[in-house]
Amino acid sequence: MAMTMTQKILAHAAGLDSVVPGQLILANLTGVLGNDITTPVAIAEFEKAGFEKVFDPDKINVVLDHFVPNKDIKAAKQSAACRSFCHKHEIPHFYDVGKMGIEHALLPEQGRVTAGDCLIGADSHTCTYGALGAFSTGVGSTDMAAGMATGKAWFKVPSAIRVKLKGKLPEYVSGKDVILSLIGQIGVDGALYKSLEFTGEGVDSLSMDDRLCICNMAIEAGAKNGIFPVDEKTLAFLKDHGAEEPVIFEADPDAEYEQTIVMNLDELVPVVAWPHLPENTKPASESEDVVIDQVVIGSCTNGRMEDMDAAYEVLHGNKVADGVRCIIIPATMDIYKQCIANGYLMAFIEAGAVVSTPTCGPCLGGYMGILAPNERCVSTTNRNFVGRMGDVTSEVYLASPYTAAASALTGRISDPRRVKAEQKAEEADHE
Repeated sequence: MAMTMTQKILAHAAGLDSVVPGQLILANLTGVLGNDITTPVAIAEFEKAGFEKVFDPDKINVVLDHFVPNKDIKAAKQSAACRSFCHKHEIPHFYDVGKMGIEHALLPEQGRVTAGDCLIGADSHTCTYGALGAFSTGVGSTDMAAGMATGKAWFKVPSAIRVKLKGKLPEYVSGKDVILSLIGQIGVDGALYKSLEFTGEGVDSLSMDDRLCICNMAIEAGAKNGIFPVDEKTLAFLKDHGAEEPVIFEADPDAEYEQTIVMNLDELVPVVAWPHLPENTKPASESEDVVIDQVVIGSCTNGRMEDMDAAYEVLHGNKVADGVRCIIIPATMDIYKQCIANGYLMAFIEAGAVVSTPTCGPCLGGYMGILAPNERCVSTTNRNFVGRMGDVTSEVYLASPYTAAASALTGRISDPRRVKAEQKAEEADHE
């Protein structure tokens, strides 16, 4: 029977010749992931169930990233529980202060995921790893506990939506604009429990950072997972990061999809998702009356090196607008170090921004950027629900790093194309 790429990975993980949408399967896992919020709950369930050991210490990943460095006593206790469990079970892939990062940027960077993997994580944005040709999805802490103990998880095989990409992204338009535009088109439940499978000639023009960003937000359309085909860029990325040997699966030519959506990348523009859903997208150029108080550039969605490059391109030599707090968070220690080597940190600070060690902090309203009543923030994070980043009357506008950085300079939502054009014109006048 013809299968999609996701269905083939799941069939392989379950030891079956084929699977069909809706079928319940028990799959063997190549990896299990948890963070400082979800792992302590999983540990409690693990011990409550009477499990005494994990199925394979090398296949478990625990990353302290949400409230780390610890913001209060409760956060410290959560981290301590993770440290104790990982020490007891001799889990080598435990990432603490000094070597940690935001989990969904860190695992690909550390070579912890490869093409063909079947991975679960107790975090909804675990779907990020589809960019590497893996099946990955978020689960609850109870499923994480069972996965750590047995190395298995139950899945209902998803049907699929094919997103056929054409063309090439214009300047100052990024993967964030692709996924926000798609969610704006199909809605936050438009791919509910389906696989979003990206195909077409346009895939080749997208960087790995673009693909990781796009798959990261597949869950914001309700998708079970997002996934890209494995190409030369994927293989080069996996090799460069020391990942295990890939197992490459391709969709059958006659695989069935519930629908096919065609996106012409050439026609995309910088967009912003208005409160309080990621589907409320508008062009940045039509949002420029919105005055803001804060900008956040970082997160598991947009804290990678290309995102830092984009922020630097817009901010260096310029000043953040008075009254705007600009917070920049490199997603991993390696990205942080590269920013130092490139001179980015000095440029960000001289522009009037602050730079943090890797943390999820402000994305979930944890710390490092909480909003007061009625404040507005342009953020490169992935959710803009009511009260997501602070007070229930505050507002979060989702955007790309280009748009966020441009908005930091003007004090209002701004189209980065216009801001960069004005910068170039001013530079020409000074020559």
